Amino acid sequence: MTKRCAWSGNDPLMVRYHDTEWGVPVHDDRKHFEFIVLDGFQAGLSWAIVLKKRDNFRKALHNFDPRRIARYTARDTARLLNDPGIIRNRQKVASAVMNARAFLETQDEFGSFDDYIWRFVDGKPLRHRFRRTSEIPARTIESDAMSKDLQQRGFKFVGSTICYAYMQAAGMVNDHTIDCFRYRKV
Repeated sequence: MTKRCAWSGNDPLMVRYHDTEWGVPVHDDRKHFEFIVLDGFQAGLSWAIVLKKRDNFRKALHNFDPRRIARYTARDTARLLNDPGIIRNRQKVASAVMNARAFLETQDEFGSFDDYIWRFVDGKPLRHRFRRTSEIPARTIESDAMSKDLQQRGFKFVGSTICYAYMQAAGMVNDHTIDCFRYRKV
């Protein structure tokens, strides 16, 4: 029997996400933007809820194209708030648009968002050695610094806990428990 991190549970979608995506280092700006937006929508909710709506988010948000989302108008916001396939929270929808604009400015400044974001871990994933999920922190010094910097750049829904979840998703930290089959693979 394959040993996985306890949080992946039995839901096939969560298991597939755990087995193929979570903790794998991301170096693609579009994927970075997708994770930032989705982690913002996750605030106060479970990742399972967001993951189940991810395909709907991709359709509603033009496959997470930050250039397109940065140009959204009040009409686009209204369309999103009426879309039952996504999480319809006015502040989170507005933050996706603001974050697209801040994302593009950050790309312009650093050449890529990838070059910017990986600075918070000195360009390589932090590899932890946790035995149990309960040992994994909700935030770290690195996520605190990332949160502060992102907020100064105009990003919204990027508190330290959200940033740490983003770092886990984007493979900036390896928080698979040491008995998980993915621990050594990522």
